[in-house]
Amino acid sequence: MTDTAPRPTLEAVAALAGVSRATVSRVVNGGDGVREPLVQRVRRAVDELGYVPNQAARSLVTKRHDAVAVVIAEPETRVFADPFFALQLRGISKELTAQDSQLVLLLTEGRDDHARVGRYLAGGHVDGALVFSLHLDDPLPGLIQGAGVPTVFGGRPGWSDGRGGVTYVDSDNRGGAREAVRHLIGLGRERVAHITGALDQTSAVDRLDGFRDVLPDADPRRVAEGDFTPAGGERAMRELLARCPDLDAVFAANDLTAAGALRVLREQGRRVPDDVAVIGFDDMLAVAEQTDPPLTTIRQDIEEAGRLMARLLLRRLNGCGGGGGEGMPTGVVLPTTLVRRSSA
Repeated sequence: MTDTAPRPTLEAVAALAGVSRATVSRVVNGGDGVREPLVQRVRRAVDELGYVPNQAARSLVTKRHDAVAVVIAEPETRVFADPFFALQLRGISKELTAQDSQLVLLLTEGRDDHARVGRYLAGGHVDGALVFSLHLDDPLPGLIQGAGVPTVFGGRPGWSDGRGGVTYVDSDNRGGAREAVRHLIGLGRERVAHITGALDQTSAVDRLDGFRDVLPDADPRRVAEGDFTPAGGERAMRELLARCPDLDAVFAANDLTAAGALRVLREQGRRVPDDVAVIGFDDMLAVAEQTDPPLTTIRQDIEEAGRLMARLLLRRLNGCGGGGGEGMPTGVVLPTTLVRRSSA
C-alpha cells in the first residue's frame, strides 16, 4: 500500500510564491487589488504545485458555487429520445465549460418532482438556473421565483407578458411557420394541413398561429394535434387522412412529428412529395437527413440558443445587467430559415 501525497495547501502556494496567504486567496478567488507581478507569481506557484482550490471554502469567500442548474420540464424518457434536448444541452455545456462552471441537470418526471426542484434551487446549491420545455400550467416558474434564483428561460414564457424581468431565448416560431406554409403554397399546394405540437407549450401555439396567419380560412379539419413525437405525428397523420383524404401538403410542428407523418404516408401509398408534400421544423440533422425522402424543414439554431441562454445567465451573475435591466435583454428571438430537401 502506497501513501497518498497530501494535497497542496493555500499556505504552500503562499510560501512558494513568497506572498501572504490572503494574497493567494484573492488571486485564486478572482479578487481585485493584487498587483500583476504578484498575480503571475501566484499563478506559477499554483501550476507548479498542482493546487486545486477547495470549492466549499471558495464558495464562502466568493458567494458563488460555479454551478448552474439546467431544468428540463420533461420526463427522462422524452429527454433522452429527442435530439432537440441533446443539441440544446450541448450548447449550454460548451458555454458553461468555457466559463469554468458546472452543469447540474434536473429533470421532472411528475408534479412531485417540481417541488423537489424548487427545494434544490432554494437550497443555495447553484448560482442560477436555465429552464426550458415548460408547459403552460407548469408550477416551476412560481417555484423558481420563490427560490430567488437568477434564471433564463428557453422559449417564450406563456405566463408572462414580457414585463417583470423575465429573461428568455426563443426562435421565431411564428415567422418560421409562415415561411413553411408559404413555401408549400408556392409549390402549388391547395389543401395544406398542419400537425401541431403539444398546445400547452408556446412554441406549438406560435407555429399554429403562423399557419393560420397564412391560411386564416383553412378548414379546421386540416389541423390535428400532435405532441412533438414521432408517435404523435403518426397518430395525427392518420386522423388527417381519415378526415381530409384529398390533402396535398402537411406542415408538421417539428422534425420528429414529420418523420412519423412520413411513415404513415408511405404505409398508405402516398408518394412524397408527388402526392403530399411534407415540411418540418427544427432541422435536426439526425432526423431531417435520415427520413425517406430527406426532409424539407425550418431551421432553428438549437445549439446556439443553448449557448445564448447560458451566456445571458453568466452575464447576469457577473453583474453585467440584471433581468430587464440595462444591458440585459428581457427576450431574444433568434431567426429561422427554410432548408430545402426532397420532401417539399
